[in-house]
Amino acid sequence: MASSKLRNASAEPEAECALDMSPMIDMVFLLLIFFIVNATAIIVKTDPAIKPPIAKSSKRQADGNGRIVVNVREDGTFTAEDFNTILGGEDDIFDLVKTLKERNDAMGRTSKLHLRGDKNAVFKYAQIAVRAAARAQVDQVVFGVFERQP
Repeated sequence: MASSKLRNASAEPEAECALDMSPMIDMVFLLLIFFIVNATAIIVKTDPAIKPPIAKSSKRQADGNGRIVVNVREDGTFTAEDFNTILGGEDDIFDLVKTLKERNDAMGRTSKLHLRGDKNAVFKYAQIAVRAAARAQVDQVVFGVFERQP
């Protein structure tokens, strides 16, 4: 008891217990850098010439990894995801899908054909793309549509 009174009496009144926040701030910055480096941004470029159809029961795809995007324009031409590469037909689509499937397989991802078709495109054009993807052993097809607002 006497020792605590003696300590309190001898301590300077301005000296208070202070907590050094520098290590905590360093840790926050390290965590921030860790999460930024490990985050993967999935960006699907859209072809402005394509107006997708509207679907009542559409669902947003949860996992965008492994997408192989093929656009089907109204006139029946096909483009890749960058929409500047025009694909000549079924053989070009097959080559694109096969190349991207091999890349996805190397990363351990499941390949899916993401087919974005114009609402006025004839279904036979979509069949060409699906058939080419099946030849390249990609059996999952995702059709890109607009979600109908209730």
